[in-house]
Amino acid sequence: MTALVERAGAQAGANVAPGFSAMVVDDHPLVRESMVSRLTAMGAREVVEAASIAEARARAHSAGVLDLCVLDLGLPDGSGLDLLSDLRAAGWPRLVVLSAADDPYSVRAAFVAGAQGYLLKSASPLVVADGVRRVLDGGVYADPSVASLLAVGLRGTPAGDGVSDLSGRELEVLKLVAEGQSNKQIGDQLGLSALTVKSHLARIARKLGTGDRAEMVALAMRAGVIR
Repeated sequence: MTALVERAGAQAGANVAPGFSAMVVDDHPLVRESMVSRLTAMGAREVVEAASIAEARARAHSAGVLDLCVLDLGLPDGSGLDLLSDLRAAGWPRLVVLSAADDPYSVRAAFVAGAQGYLLKSASPLVVADGVRRVLDGGVYADPSVASLLAVGLRGTPAGDGVSDLSGRELEVLKLVAEGQSNKQIGDQLGLSALTVKSHLARIARKLGTGDRAEMVALAMRAGVIR
């Protein structure tokens, strides 16, 4: 995956309180309307819309850092990857791609640019809502079909990045991080204290060279150890 900004990753570790704020960026009005309705139903108190990168940048400038952005990669004035990088650098804590592109390289590029979630426009409303909720809760999510393609497509690349140094327990922890589980939930599932889980994550961070949860998962996906 990516070079994500650690301070934003730290923010993403905390759950969003009820009444979150969001921005939806897509050039198709019906897609925007559907996502705005979905986010409102999930408890969003404020949702701003944009149909292009330029409009999204203007909205971000006027609204400030919001809790979440859901955006398409194919925008009329450029690639959504550039917008992802901009928002990540500005400190936006949760970024989700909603795209028709289902190839592993688009997915990897999105995570590298700073996304914590990758959803397909062809997915059911329930899957989309579940993916957004996992990211809101501080997790990382990729649609199961693209997560599988990502592992297959990148299996031929060197593991590198410290992934091969991870222990079995550390991989277990990382897989649960990829499912969007909190430290407490991971501890409950593995029979560990939240402090022990935090220690495992610290060791994973040292081995992978990043403390960003999204980037750790992305590196593991690239190496094919997480499906």
